Amino acid sequence: MKIDNDFNDIDALGDNHIGSSSDTPMREDAFNLSKDQKIDIIKDDVKHIMETLGLDLNDDSLKGTPNRVAKMFVNEIFGGLDPDKKPNASTFENKYKYGEMLVEKNITVYSTCEHHLLPIVGRAHVAYISNGTVVGLSKMNRIVDYYAKRPQVQERLTIQIVRELQNVLNTDDVACVIDAKHLCVNSRGIRDIESSTVTSEFGGKFKEKETRREFLDYIKLDTQF
Repeated sequence: MKIDNDFNDIDALGDNHIGSSSDTPMREDAFNLSKDQKIDIIKDDVKHIMETLGLDLNDDSLKGTPNRVAKMFVNEIFGGLDPDKKPNASTFENKYKYGEMLVEKNITVYSTCEHHLLPIVGRAHVAYISNGTVVGLSKMNRIVDYYAKRPQVQERLTIQIVRELQNVLNTDDVACVIDAKHLCVNSRGIRDIESSTVTSEFGGKFKEKETRREFLDYIKLDTQF
Protein backbone atom coordinates (compact mmCIF):
# COMPACT_ATOMS: atom_id res chain seq x y z
CA MET A 1 0.00 0.00 0.00
CA LYS A 2 1.11 3.58 -0.70
CA ILE A 3 0.61 4.63 2.94
CA ASP A 4 2.98 1.90 4.12
CA ASN A 5 5.53 2.95 1.52
CA ASP A 6 5.23 6.59 2.60
CA PHE A 7 5.91 5.65 6.22
CA ASN A 8 8.84 3.48 5.16
CA ASP A 9 10.31 6.40 3.21
CA ILE A 10 9.87 8.76 6.17
CA ASP A 11 11.43 6.22 8.55
CA ALA A 12 14.38 5.71 6.21
CA LEU A 13 14.92 9.47 5.92
CA GLY A 14 15.11 9.77 9.71
CA ASP A 15 17.35 6.75 10.21
CA ASN A 16 19.73 8.14 7.61
CA HIS A 17 19.66 11.57 9.32
CA ILE A 18 18.65 13.45 6.19
CA GLY A 19 17.28 16.95 6.66
CA SER A 20 14.58 18.54 4.52
CA SER A 21 15.25 22.26 4.80
CA SER A 22 17.89 24.82 5.83
CA ASP A 23 15.17 26.58 7.83
CA THR A 24 13.65 24.94 10.89
CA PRO A 25 10.25 23.56 9.79
CA MET A 26 7.65 25.55 11.76
CA ARG A 27 3.87 25.71 11.50
CA GLU A 28 2.16 29.08 11.03
CA ASP A 29 0.37 28.67 14.37
CA ALA A 30 3.58 27.80 16.26
CA PHE A 31 3.19 30.68 18.70
CA ASN A 32 -0.58 30.75 19.20
CA LEU A 33 -0.21 28.97 22.55
CA SER A 34 1.52 30.48 25.57
CA LYS A 35 4.47 28.72 27.17
CA ASP A 36 2.30 27.62 30.09
CA GLN A 37 -0.30 26.18 27.72
CA LYS A 38 2.37 24.25 25.84
CA ILE A 39 3.79 22.89 29.11
CA ASP A 40 0.35 21.67 30.22
CA ILE A 41 -0.28 19.87 26.92
CA ILE A 42 3.19 18.32 26.73
CA LYS A 43 2.94 17.23 30.38
CA ASP A 44 -0.18 15.21 29.59
CA ASP A 45 1.46 13.71 26.50
CA VAL A 46 4.56 12.64 28.44
CA LYS A 47 2.34 11.17 31.16
CA HIS A 48 0.49 9.15 28.48
CA ILE A 49 3.77 7.87 27.00
CA MET A 50 5.06 6.78 30.41
CA GLU A 51 1.80 5.07 31.33
CA THR A 52 1.73 3.33 27.95
CA LEU A 53 5.20 1.98 28.70
CA GLY A 54 3.79 0.50 31.91
CA LEU A 55 5.39 2.89 34.39
CA ASP A 56 3.68 3.65 37.72
CA LEU A 57 3.41 7.42 37.97
CA ASN A 58 2.27 7.14 41.59
CA ASP A 59 5.87 6.33 42.47
CA ASP A 60 7.60 9.26 44.19
CA SER A 61 10.49 9.16 41.73
CA LEU A 62 8.26 9.31 38.63
CA LYS A 63 5.24 11.43 39.56
CA GLY A 64 7.01 14.73 38.77
CA THR A 65 8.64 13.54 35.54
CA PRO A 66 5.93 14.64 33.06
CA ASN A 67 6.00 18.20 34.37
CA ARG A 68 9.80 18.33 34.50
CA VAL A 69 10.09 17.05 30.92
CA ALA A 70 7.48 19.49 29.65
CA LYS A 71 9.21 22.49 31.25
CA MET A 72 12.58 21.26 29.94
CA PHE A 73 11.22 20.99 26.38
CA VAL A 74 9.63 24.44 26.34
CA ASN A 75 12.06 26.48 28.43
CA GLU A 76 15.40 24.77 27.89
CA ILE A 77 16.37 22.28 25.20
CA PHE A 78 13.88 23.65 22.62
CA GLY A 79 14.08 27.26 23.81
CA GLY A 80 15.70 28.19 20.49
CA LEU A 81 12.30 27.86 18.82
CA ASP A 82 11.21 31.01 20.66
CA PRO A 83 12.10 34.12 18.60
CA ASP A 84 11.99 36.20 21.81
CA LYS A 85 15.10 34.32 22.96
CA LYS A 86 17.12 35.23 19.89
CA PRO A 87 20.30 36.99 21.12
CA ASN A 88 20.60 40.68 20.41
CA ALA A 89 23.98 40.63 18.69
CA SER A 90 24.98 44.30 18.71
CA THR A 91 27.87 45.23 16.44
CA PHE A 92 30.59 47.83 16.93
CA GLU A 93 32.82 49.82 14.64
CA ASN A 94 36.15 48.12 14.03
CA LYS A 95 38.07 51.16 15.33
CA TYR A 96 41.31 49.26 15.83
CA LYS A 97 41.23 48.28 12.15
CA TYR A 98 41.79 44.60 12.82
CA GLY A 99 41.62 43.13 9.32
CA GLU A 100 42.60 39.53 9.91
CA MET A 101 40.46 36.51 10.67
CA LEU A 102 38.80 36.24 14.07
CA VAL A 103 38.18 32.69 15.26
CA GLU A 104 36.07 31.58 18.21
CA LYS A 105 36.83 27.89 18.67
CA ASN A 106 35.57 25.07 20.87
CA ILE A 107 32.12 26.57 21.45
CA THR A 108 30.07 23.95 23.27
CA VAL A 109 27.14 22.58 21.28
CA TYR A 110 24.19 20.91 23.02
CA SER A 111 21.42 20.17 20.55
CA THR A 112 18.75 17.56 19.87
CA CYS A 113 18.43 15.31 16.82
CA GLU A 114 15.05 15.98 15.23
CA HIS A 115 14.71 12.37 14.06
CA HIS A 116 14.87 10.61 17.44
CA LEU A 117 14.91 13.51 19.96
CA LEU A 118 18.26 12.34 21.33
CA PRO A 119 21.19 14.64 22.19
CA ILE A 120 23.81 16.00 19.83
CA VAL A 121 26.92 17.05 21.77
CA GLY A 122 30.04 18.61 20.33
CA ARG A 123 32.03 21.73 19.50
CA ALA A 124 31.56 24.54 17.02
CA HIS A 125 34.36 26.64 15.55
CA VAL A 126 33.26 29.96 14.08
CA ALA A 127 35.24 32.62 12.22
CA TYR A 128 34.69 35.88 10.36
CA ILE A 129 36.68 38.60 8.64
CA SER A 130 35.48 42.09 9.51
CA ASN A 131 34.35 44.47 6.78
CA GLY A 132 34.17 47.36 9.23
CA THR A 133 32.12 45.99 12.12
CA VAL A 134 32.80 43.49 14.89
CA VAL A 135 30.56 41.57 17.28
CA GLY A 136 31.16 40.73 20.94
CA LEU A 137 32.80 37.34 21.42
CA SER A 138 30.12 36.03 23.77
CA LYS A 139 27.45 36.84 21.17
CA MET A 140 29.01 34.25 18.85
CA ASN A 141 28.57 31.63 21.59
CA ARG A 142 24.99 32.79 22.18
CA ILE A 143 24.12 32.53 18.48
CA VAL A 144 25.44 28.96 18.40
CA ASP A 145 23.48 28.12 21.56
CA TYR A 146 20.25 29.71 20.26
CA TYR A 147 20.16 27.71 17.03
CA ALA A 148 21.32 24.54 18.81
CA LYS A 149 18.37 24.69 21.22
CA ARG A 150 15.81 23.27 18.80
CA PRO A 151 15.23 19.95 17.05
CA GLN A 152 18.08 19.92 14.55
CA VAL A 153 20.11 18.22 11.90
CA GLN A 154 23.76 19.19 12.10
CA GLU A 155 23.96 20.43 8.52
CA ARG A 156 21.10 22.89 9.12
CA LEU A 157 22.59 24.08 12.40
CA THR A 158 25.90 24.86 10.69
CA ILE A 159 24.15 26.82 7.92
CA GLN A 160 21.93 28.75 10.34
CA ILE A 161 24.91 29.89 12.44
CA VAL A 162 26.73 31.18 9.36
CA ARG A 163 23.65 32.92 7.95
CA GLU A 164 22.91 34.66 11.24
CA LEU A 165 26.46 35.99 11.60
CA GLN A 166 26.48 37.09 7.96
CA ASN A 167 23.32 39.10 8.65
CA VAL A 168 24.64 40.54 11.91
CA LEU A 169 28.05 41.52 10.49
CA ASN A 170 26.81 42.43 7.01
CA THR A 171 29.49 40.31 5.36
CA ASP A 172 29.65 37.00 3.53
CA ASP A 173 33.04 36.25 5.09
CA VAL A 174 31.87 33.85 7.81
CA ALA A 175 32.68 30.18 8.39
CA CYS A 176 31.61 27.46 10.80
CA VAL A 177 32.78 23.90 11.45
CA ILE A 178 30.95 21.62 13.89
CA ASP A 179 32.28 18.31 15.21
CA ALA A 180 29.65 16.46 17.25
CA LYS A 181 28.51 13.11 18.53
CA HIS A 182 24.92 12.03 17.89
CA LEU A 183 23.41 9.79 20.55
CA CYS A 184 20.98 8.43 17.97
CA VAL A 185 24.09 6.88 16.39
CA ASN A 186 26.05 6.26 19.60
CA SER A 187 23.31 4.76 21.79
CA ARG A 188 20.86 3.13 19.33
CA GLY A 189 20.89 1.69 15.83
CA ILE A 190 24.52 0.98 14.94
CA ARG A 191 25.57 2.01 18.51
CA ASP A 192 28.98 3.27 17.43
CA ILE A 193 30.30 5.26 20.40
CA GLU A 194 33.54 6.33 18.70
CA SER A 195 32.27 8.11 15.57
CA SER A 196 31.50 11.81 15.32
CA THR A 197 30.03 13.96 12.56
CA VAL A 198 31.81 16.97 11.04
CA THR A 199 29.95 19.61 9.04
CA SER A 200 31.14 22.91 7.57
CA GLU A 201 29.79 26.00 5.89
CA PHE A 202 32.12 28.52 4.24
CA GLY A 203 31.00 31.92 2.99
CA GLY A 204 32.74 34.66 1.01
CA LYS A 205 36.53 34.64 1.33
CA PHE A 206 36.38 31.34 3.24
CA LYS A 207 35.54 29.62 -0.04
CA GLU A 208 39.09 30.47 -1.15
CA LYS A 209 41.53 27.64 -0.52
CA GLU A 210 44.16 29.68 1.39
CA THR A 211 41.65 31.38 3.71
CA ARG A 212 39.85 28.12 4.41
CA ARG A 213 43.19 26.40 5.15
CA GLU A 214 44.17 29.19 7.58
CA PHE A 215 40.88 28.78 9.44
CA LEU A 216 41.25 25.00 9.69
CA ASP A 217 44.84 25.42 10.92
CA TYR A 218 43.65 27.74 13.70
CA ILE A 219 41.16 25.09 14.80
CA LYS A 220 43.99 22.60 15.21
CA LEU A 221 46.07 24.92 17.43
CA ASP A 222 46.60 23.62 20.98
CA THR A 223 45.07 26.34 23.13
CA GLN A 224 44.49 24.33 26.31
CA PHE A 225 45.56 26.12 29.50
